[in-house]
Amino acid sequence: MTDKNIKIAPSLLSADFSCLGTEVKSVEDGGGDYIHFDVMDGHFVPNITFGPSLIKSLRRFSSLVFDVHLMIEKPERYIEDFVKSGADIITVHVETCPHLHRTLQMIRDSGVKSSVSLNPGTDPFFLDYIWDKVDMVLVMSVNPGFGGQKFISSSLKKIEWIYRRIKDEGLNVDIEIDGGIGPENAKEVVKSGCNILVAGSSVFGKKPVLSAIKSIRDSIR
Repeated sequence: MTDKNIKIAPSLLSADFSCLGTEVKSVEDGGGDYIHFDVMDGHFVPNITFGPSLIKSLRRFSSLVFDVHLMIEKPERYIEDFVKSGADIITVHVETCPHLHRTLQMIRDSGVKSSVSLNPGTDPFFLDYIWDKVDMVLVMSVNPGFGGQKFISSSLKKIEWIYRRIKDEGLNVDIEIDGGIGPENAKEVVKSGCNILVAGSSVFGKKPVLSAIKSIRDSIR
């Protein structure tokens, strides 16, 4: 995997909420590939962020992929709303979906890419039962809920297992990582098998955004 295949997905969780339109535009102008939206409900995770109406209002500021990560309970109730808001990828958590197979199919049927996320303590073996329903696997390398947390290094073993499984089965599935990602560990994460890197505070906390994104890409090379 070369650095040209690696996608950088800055997370708006760490952006300046007083000027989100400008922040979104800065990601596109700065060479980002995706915009990552961390949607939190205050139940599954101890934080509340935003919903589909905000994402819809930001769609006009960028043509980048809108990568919507639903850290919410009963996400199946809101899939249609997030698709209408402009989402290109919708990620749900295995921990919140008792009927995961059905929920992933709902996402696919809505015309966007489906993705499933695993918390740091969640075993990846369940993926063997849903490979045909996912376009991406999101590995959480922090416990979800807040930005700026320290990277959990045991996530690398999980990524390696998932990457080997994808290769062994001949699948076309992306691996995304979210949590504590920056220039100091991006190369190691990519070496483990990830091709989409979510970066929050290491992008928006290290402005200008263009330089921050370039710093991550340079560290991979």
